[in-house]
Amino acid sequence: MRESNKGRGPLYRLYINRLRRRLPAAAVPRHIAMMIDGNRRWARQLGYDTAAHGHRAGAAKMREFLRWCDEIGVRVVSLYLLSTDNLRKRDSQELADLIEIIAELADELSHERDWRVQHVGRVDNLPPELARVLSEAAERTRDRTGLHVNLAVGYGGRSEIVDAVRSIIAQHDEEGGSLEELAASLTPEQIGEHLYTGGQPDPDLVIRTSGEQRLSDFLLWQSAHSEFYFVEALGPDLREVDFLRAIRDFTTRDRRYGG
Repeated sequence: MRESNKGRGPLYRLYINRLRRRLPAAAVPRHIAMMIDGNRRWARQLGYDTAAHGHRAGAAKMREFLRWCDEIGVRVVSLYLLSTDNLRKRDSQELADLIEIIAELADELSHERDWRVQHVGRVDNLPPELARVLSEAAERTRDRTGLHVNLAVGYGGRSEIVDAVRSIIAQHDEEGGSLEELAASLTPEQIGEHLYTGGQPDPDLVIRTSGEQRLSDFLLWQSAHSEFYFVEALGPDLREVDFLRAIRDFTTRDRRYGG
């Protein structure tokens, strides 16, 4: 990997500390959604022969990113690690490497500080071993009260909404209600409660690396009123200063919530 933040010298650390001190604690986002992008390009630019080097560097960066979030008081972070489209489109060797890297990351995060790990996404299309690791990480950390880490694996935003509506219909049917009653009573809040992230605050801030400016089917419902911040750096090259500048920018915005 390239040079880490720890090796950037005293002036850099001084600047980082000053940025941190100047962040108004009350304005720090409660929930950050992170789309780490550019891992493959990073590996290609450095001359690696496989994308796995980039994905491993990206996973290491995510561990750093979560610590940065924890240290400034963010309560929930959602990481977009593997989409349903990725499961269909990636070549078999790259996908196998990526699945192994995600399993390692999930297990490591479940032993980090007092963090709680939760899998968000469909299990049915995941390899059994990855599904097992994600389930064990969630079970191991279920009673923790620290940073809540959502791992979006086998995830698609449109599929999540479909699953939420199906869950509402099934529950309503079990209670003996009619379709007419359901149609009359259905609310956005009810759908929100049945999403994979039900009970959590919606993301205040969505960050994406590598200069790409699109949602890619990530938290479509939850990000309706989110703020967005796009970073030019490729995923593994994201610096703490980039992160803190994103937070600083967020704290200065006048959030209109659709107004």
